[in-house]
Amino acid sequence: MTASAPLIPVNKTRALVSFIVAATSLLVLSGASASAQRKAAAPAAEEESAMFKEYRGVQLGMTSDEVRKKLGSPKDKGDEQDFFVFGDNESAQIVYDSAHKVITISADFLTTDASVPTCKQVFGSEAQAKADGSVYKMVRFPKAGFWLSYNRTGGTSPMTSITLQKIQ
Repeated sequence: MTASAPLIPVNKTRALVSFIVAATSLLVLSGASASAQRKAAAPAAEEESAMFKEYRGVQLGMTSDEVRKKLGSPKDKGDEQDFFVFGDNESAQIVYDSAHKVITISADFLTTDASVPTCKQVFGSEAQAKADGSVYKMVRFPKAGFWLSYNRTGGTSPMTSITLQKIQ
């Protein structure tokens, strides 16, 4: 006589299968619920509007000629991007697509004076600063077709970068 695996009674097998199905269903439903909650929260963020939509009169979609009329002659001029310097503490990179239209505006500030936009001025709300004083916030605005980021380094001589970029 050979030894065989112990048999599980049919009632217990059905109970075990029912338990596994119920547990799996619960996991799937809780994941779907969390996903729905994230999706429900997303439209609120999409409905927000960025305070910062232009830099020195330059907006996404402008032509390189329009940008140069607004900002003057760039320090470094190119078909794909221009680099502008506005004194010792402020510079900007403007990136163009193949049609020579603005797809990215990135402004850098190397000072702490009042001319540097704050996160609240850029987004309409503050972001939590880290222990070293650095701040980072990025928000996508899919309906408007761009994302916006604010990045300030920590320390006594922070650098602040504000980037506005078209969502491709």
